[in-house]
Amino acid sequence: MSLSLDDVKRVANLARIEISEDEARKALIQLSGIFGLIEQMQAVDVSAITPMSHAQDVMQRLRADGATEIDQRELFQSVAPQVEAGLYLVPKVIE
Repeated sequence: MSLSLDDVKRVANLARIEISEDEARKALIQLSGIFGLIEQMQAVDVSAITPMSHAQDVMQRLRADGATEIDQRELFQSVAPQVEAGLYLVPKVIE
C-alpha cells in the first residue's frame, strides 16, 4: 500500500493533530515501514500451521461452579420499601 504525504496530512487533520512538513515526512517514512512489514507478514504462507488459542500449551485450573452463599432474597426484600411479585419497585425517573 502506497501512502502519500497528502494522506498523512489528511489523517493528521482528521485526528485534529497539528503537524509540520518535516513531521509529516517522518511520519510518512515510519508508516510506510509499518505497511511494508504488514505486507511481508501477509505474504507468508501459514496454511500448514495449526492455529493456537494461546502461545503456551497450558490449562487453567478451574474451581467447581457452585453456589457459595445462601439465598437471602426474602431477607433483602423484607426491608425494601416496595416489592411486588419478587421485584423491587422504584419510582419512575424518566418520562
